[in-house]
Amino acid sequence: MAKTGTDTPRERYRAQLREEVKRHARDQIATAGASALSLNAIAKQMGLSGPALYRYFAGRDELITELVRDAYRSLADTLGTAAADGAGLAGLARTLRGWALADPQRYFLLYGTPVPGYHAPQDTTAISDAIMRTLLDACTAATPGAPEAPEVPEVPETAGTVLAAHLAAHRDWVCDHPAPTGAIHRFLAFWTRLHGVLSLELAGHFGGMGFDPDLLFEAELEGLLAPRF
Repeated sequence: MAKTGTDTPRERYRAQLREEVKRHARDQIATAGASALSLNAIAKQMGLSGPALYRYFAGRDELITELVRDAYRSLADTLGTAAADGAGLAGLARTLRGWALADPQRYFLLYGTPVPGYHAPQDTTAISDAIMRTLLDACTAATPGAPEAPEVPEVPETAGTVLAAHLAAHRDWVCDHPAPTGAIHRFLAFWTRLHGVLSLELAGHFGGMGFDPDLLFEAELEGLLAPRF
């Protein structure tokens, strides 16, 4: 059997040390946010010199990229497992919230304020696409096909009908997913509204308002599941 790179003691040690660096980085982010991430501070915690640590990560951006990849893979796997177990759109929404509540800073690393000066590499797009496809599948299943409409007199355009026409003509971002326009609209509403509620909740903005964020989330989800897209 051919050896993999991590079969040698040196490669195993390198992989273990990189994981330790990422653990310290996650702790640092949980305390001060991703923009405050410092390899030199991590090196000091580990009893290493800054230059020694740079042999394992070329710089802050490479370390952030690894954390972003790990977070996307975690969310993609979590949602994928839930979908494989039969979760529909409501179940996936609750799974997303549970994943976010378990580690708010990991969530903010993906969906919070961008880290100044950092640009994620293109390969992270493929992982985020897996998340989008899982949710598009669920939105498609939750959006019944439109029945054939009888001929009726023209009615004035609404913002919803204008958006539907716009989405029908601008769907390159869903790649080759066969979701109908209604499902794409539902996905966008799901993505923006639930992330809005989650972001405010995780940032503590509901703390002094005296209501239960669980109930708000469920009410928003109920509205998103209504057959109106």
